[in-house]
Amino acid sequence: MSPSSPGVAQPIAIAASLAEALASAQRVVAMTGAGVSAESGIPTFRDALTGLWARYDPLALATPSAFARQPKVVWDWYAMRRDAIRDVQPNDGHRALVDLERRAPAFLLATQNVDGLHGRAGTRALVELHGNLARVRCSRENRVVERWDEPLDDLPPRCPHCGAFLRPDVVWFDEPLPARALALAEDEASRCDLMIVAGTSAEVHPAASLPLIAKAAGARLVEVNPRETALTPLADDVLRAASGLALPALVRAAWPHDLHAGGSAPPARADGGGAK
Repeated sequence: MSPSSPGVAQPIAIAASLAEALASAQRVVAMTGAGVSAESGIPTFRDALTGLWARYDPLALATPSAFARQPKVVWDWYAMRRDAIRDVQPNDGHRALVDLERRAPAFLLATQNVDGLHGRAGTRALVELHGNLARVRCSRENRVVERWDEPLDDLPPRCPHCGAFLRPDVVWFDEPLPARALALAEDEASRCDLMIVAGTSAEVHPAASLPLIAKAAGARLVEVNPRETALTPLADDVLRAASGLALPALVRAAWPHDLHAGGSAPPARADGGGAK
């Protein structure tokens, strides 16, 4: 099979100026979205309904009003999604961000994903803007609950402390993002030298404001996405590839003498490749 044949990954050209900017950056922020998780085989939110769930609209299930009307249906849908991702593994894009965190003097990863794969990959400086599907919390007191009794009636489990229904610890439509998580992400975005935005169209606010904050503060903005997005015109560098290919190549280019950076294969270096 020739190098240009379908199914063979092509080398990702990383601009020398981008590699140098990343290697010298004192503060780096990464923001990730569903595209990163999709490379591990996790369906995007809008693609998550199949089989018995195909007749439901995900936008209609992920709301407080839906939980109030049909609490068991919403609970069962999220339980199905929890089970579906239990054995899914992080991919090379997740691991490259762990490598980057180890090398950057200051680093924060703000993710819109709820699958927990960044944490499982080993990222420590992590803000989960939309929560975590693996966690369950009380719908009244908001405390995280790790154990509960499955009910005999056709209702969700109840909080062992107060008796209210349990719910997934995720942010639904019409709910605000966790204030502390958003404030931390905004603060780091306003102070970073370089921001990487990977696998997201950056259209869902308030998370979509983070690249704008970084850009306004003078940060170099790097987009990693196979497709053009609304963010593309604002990006200083665009890597038009999947994150599992582009992020390891970027880390290797920034630290070419470190054999453990982003994997073992050397990246393609170019004076202009990847830069806008």
